[in-house]
Amino acid sequence: MYRVALERLLGFRVQGDYLIVDPCIPRGWPGFQITYRYRSAVYEIGVENANEVCRGISMIKLDGKPLGGGQGVLIPLLDDGAQHVVDVGLGTDVRLTWPKK
Repeated sequence: MYRVALERLLGFRVQGDYLIVDPCIPRGWPGFQITYRYRSAVYEIGVENANEVCRGISMIKLDGKPLGGGQGVLIPLLDDGAQHVVDVGLGTDVRLTWPKK
């Protein structure tokens, strides 16, 4: 049940060395936070829904650096023992940037 909620509703799934982020939540949700552990690293992920939308990413940052927006954004997963902060803003911007490996 946890995996279904994480993947379907909150829109987080792992593909290779990336975490795919594509939340689909009710418009009324102000956002949510999760902690995701990947091997030796910890990812603190905060999703903010200030625009009251169901889907779409207007902004995403990994450790303060922008990754782009759109749907299905890829976050590189590192096995570095560090704590990483991911900030996600929901909105309608459809730009998409794929991180370089």
